Amino acid sequence: ENQRKVFPEFKVPDEQWNVFAKDRQGAIVGAATAKKFGWKIGDRVPIKGTIFAGEWDFNIDGIYHVGKQGGDETQFWFHWDYLQESIPAVSVWKGKAGWYTVRVSDPDDAPRIVKAIDAEFANSPFETHTDTEKAFTTNWLKQFGNIKLLIMSIGTVVFFTLLLVTGNTMAIAVRERTSELAVLKALGYSDRFVLFFVLTESLAISALGGGAGLLLAKLCVVAFGDPTHGMLPMFYLPWNALLLGVAATLAVGIVSGLLPAISAMRLRVVDALRRV
Repeated sequence: ENQRKVFPEFKVPDEQWNVFAKDRQGAIVGAATAKKFGWKIGDRVPIKGTIFAGEWDFNIDGIYHVGKQGGDETQFWFHWDYLQESIPAVSVWKGKAGWYTVRVSDPDDAPRIVKAIDAEFANSPFETHTDTEKAFTTNWLKQFGNIKLLIMSIGTVVFFTLLLVTGNTMAIAVRERTSELAVLKALGYSDRFVLFFVLTESLAISALGGGAGLLLAKLCVVAFGDPTHGMLPMFYLPWNALLLGVAATLAVGIVSGLLPAISAMRLRVVDALRRV
């Protein structure tokens, strides 16, 4: 029952939980895991251990769901006692657990509680290292390398490449349409109008490419799901990431079109028509 108190976001119907609580070989699985393996309530599945040698049979007594997007629906819950029965008495894992999860009522108390837990077991045979859930996940991801640095490096290279490509495109467009811009000025359009005209064109090109890319990314995540094939417990494209992509698209359009727009604004009608 403590599991439901610590993780209230994992929704399990009461009738399924009650069956699981009374079933020594019972298990509750996440909806994503059940869908992946085709499991349904009432199935009996064998699980072969990797860390612990042996094979265990489980009854699927329940399936949990997460009420919010991006929640972890890949877990497999079972009774700790059932596992311990098969572990030899001489094993270092007999009667032990890998980690405990503690839920605090006030997040501001987390640093104090972390220090208190580690101080309680300091200088003992079983010293603890306590972290917040966010820090724990970050440290776990670091085992695969500095993923954040890798993504930021790739993103930076792509961003500046887009700046160069879009800026070059706008510079060529302004150069090829020098006479048209000169005619606009000759007809009485102001320098400010020409400036915003070129910037608007740059933004339109950037928005077309960026919007298509963001839409394609969202559709791929929805249609094909997790590209890591289960390496990460959850994978989705949040709306704040899409908004960040929109902001980056606008930035590319403005920055890449600024110099060509200023050049067009400063264009002298006489000189432009003379070149024509």
